[in-house]
Amino acid sequence: MTEKKKIIGISWNVFLLGIVSFLNDMSSEMIAPIVPSYLTDILRINKALSGSLMGLIESLSSLFKVAFGYISDRFRERKLFVAFGYLFSTVAKGALAFTHAWWDFLSLRVLDRVGKGIRTAPRDALIAESSEKGKSGKSFGFHRMMDTMGAVAGPLVAIGILALLRNYAKVEAYRYVFLLSAVPGIIGVLIVLFLVKDTGKEVKKKITGISALKSKNLRLFLIVVAIGALGRYSYAFIMWKAEELGYSVVQSLAFYALFNVIYALSAYPIGVRSDKVGKKRVITLGFGVATLAALTFALANTLPTLILGFVLYGIYLAIEDTIPRAYMADLAREFEKGMVIGAYHTVFGLFVFPASVIAGFLWQNYSLEYAFLYAAFMSAVAMVLMSFVGED
Repeated sequence: MTEKKKIIGISWNVFLLGIVSFLNDMSSEMIAPIVPSYLTDILRINKALSGSLMGLIESLSSLFKVAFGYISDRFRERKLFVAFGYLFSTVAKGALAFTHAWWDFLSLRVLDRVGKGIRTAPRDALIAESSEKGKSGKSFGFHRMMDTMGAVAGPLVAIGILALLRNYAKVEAYRYVFLLSAVPGIIGVLIVLFLVKDTGKEVKKKITGISALKSKNLRLFLIVVAIGALGRYSYAFIMWKAEELGYSVVQSLAFYALFNVIYALSAYPIGVRSDKVGKKRVITLGFGVATLAALTFALANTLPTLILGFVLYGIYLAIEDTIPRAYMADLAREFEKGMVIGAYHTVFGLFVFPASVIAGFLWQNYSLEYAFLYAAFMSAVAMVLMSFVGED
């Protein structure tokens, strides 16, 4: 670990990175809940293309993660990549205020995802290197908790802005939200630049040794990750589900905030628990919860069942967005944490895109119910296959 100073039981670096993620996710989630409506109502994009665009956007960032994870290992520079990654994303989100067609919207969202691709693996490696041995689940759990608290705050801020701008045309109100989303992002970039301490240069460069990526167990886990990712539908689909049941965009923001509250409250205790009971067991449980969440959305036709779907979705994301990172960090050797964690993100991202394309196709040609049933099936398969992965 790069430093002795702690706050609330975690390193100062992990705490600061949690604050940065809170601010960045507040920025992202100010715009995320209105993007589905912006695509279909303002830019007039059809359902299948909307689903494909959302999947493409979420997938693209992962394509860069293994590369920049490797580069940060090679040059032993974490902080620089983290800062520039956040900066690219912040600029791209603010610039959405000036989009008028699907192609310029997509270009900026791609830039945002490139920023995420640049920063994610180096940041996760920095978190792992700033954590106590055997406490990676706790550190990643705290980080995801802070990240998701930003996701709770973001929609609430967006609701407030839209309420203040209720007399404006929808397109104008949306553009103001996009522009204001850059403010917390800029603050986060400044924290990384001036307060976060780098760890890359402290990593001993061990050229000899076998990479963890050559482990059969790790390769099998990445196969499971790929299958699980094929059942990972974009958040846009659950927003569209709420709208399909007759809820307005503003009401849907409340549902969105709900699942993020569940996510935020669950991530830290789940991370701590995974350090005690084993990360494999918790990941397996996550796929089970994912199956239940998708089935609930498929069958939801009342407010209680819809709320249950959002709750289960929040628990599922709290597990699957947190524990696999810690699992990969534990398996990685000291000199390759960025690359190994990046490999996880890349495999995940490669298979998230076809998942949303398939879900969009099923929605366009059949119904949202079939899209969620497909997701439930893939998550169930991943849960079963986790039994063949060795213990961590």
